[in-house]
Amino acid sequence: MAQPPRMDPFAQNLRDRDAGAAFVLQSKGEWWHAGFHLTTAIVGPTILTLPYAFRGLGWVLGFFCLTVMAIVTFYSYYLMSKVLEHCEKDGRRHIRFRELAADVLGSGWMFYFVILIQTAINTGIGIGAILLAGQCLEILYSNLSPNGPLKLYHFIAMVTLVMIILSQFPTFHSLRHLNFGSLLLSLGYTFLVVGACIHAGTSKNAPPRDYSLESKMTTRVFSAFTSISIFASIFGNGILPEIQATLAPPATGKMVKGLQMCYAVIFVTFYSAAVSGYWVFGNKANSNILNSLLPDEGPSLAPTWVIGLAVIFVLLQLFAIGLQCFHSLETLMLW
Repeated sequence: MAQPPRMDPFAQNLRDRDAGAAFVLQSKGEWWHAGFHLTTAIVGPTILTLPYAFRGLGWVLGFFCLTVMAIVTFYSYYLMSKVLEHCEKDGRRHIRFRELAADVLGSGWMFYFVILIQTAINTGIGIGAILLAGQCLEILYSNLSPNGPLKLYHFIAMVTLVMIILSQFPTFHSLRHLNFGSLLLSLGYTFLVVGACIHAGTSKNAPPRDYSLESKMTTRVFSAFTSISIFASIFGNGILPEIQATLAPPATGKMVKGLQMCYAVIFVTFYSAAVSGYWVFGNKANSNILNSLLPDEGPSLAPTWVIGLAVIFVLLQLFAIGLQCFHSLETLMLW
């Protein structure tokens, strides 16, 4: 017996009442636009922690965990994209995680549970982007004017004001050019950091290299779990349905191409930053590789202008990351 057709939860009369749907459903994007959005959502300044993650596992396990996490997350996002495509062909288009979760896992408490988790994640990323951007400004200011009167909270307020102005972009799709710039910035500061690490490793002031793990077993286990948590979180993306909703129909296959583009950038940036940083500093790698290149004592291990330019690139990309999170939060709050 044939099953009755399921109602499209985003029929036109429902879309008119759903401000979030009206906001997101600017479905004009191409697959490369999805690649820009995905890259901004995943590839960020957290890649500067990868040498530190290798420090807790060593070369072999570091490469293994990084590669496994890349494969697992790519396959997970691929499956989610296929589920969204299947639901859309079946007349049930889901533009947010909460609708997808309610359809797959059942409506009710799961709907609100996903809203809570996604809101917490995006809020944390948005706040973190503002704080990190303010810190980047403070680093630049302290180098240009060591005795200047401005403090960290001044720069945080400046960044917040800029975010408020930039957040007036009308739709998620309107961020495509900004996110393309974010992709270029991530490549830019990665290449600068890699070049700085190569310069540091081949200079006469190169730090001694020691790739041994912690001597105490408890410390070694703790460091290993810390490294694994970094690898697990660095590939996170909490807005894949929202990104797929920006694609012009038919969306079949476009998201997969966007994922392939994103993971090509991931391969270039993640591996190069991790290998170069760990190669130079070994088990002395800092949680932020820029701090290792600018030690508190002794001369800078790389040209100051290179590190300064990398900090500027990180700062600019943080604006794009923050804006993407704020737009995602707006779709969560609109009903």
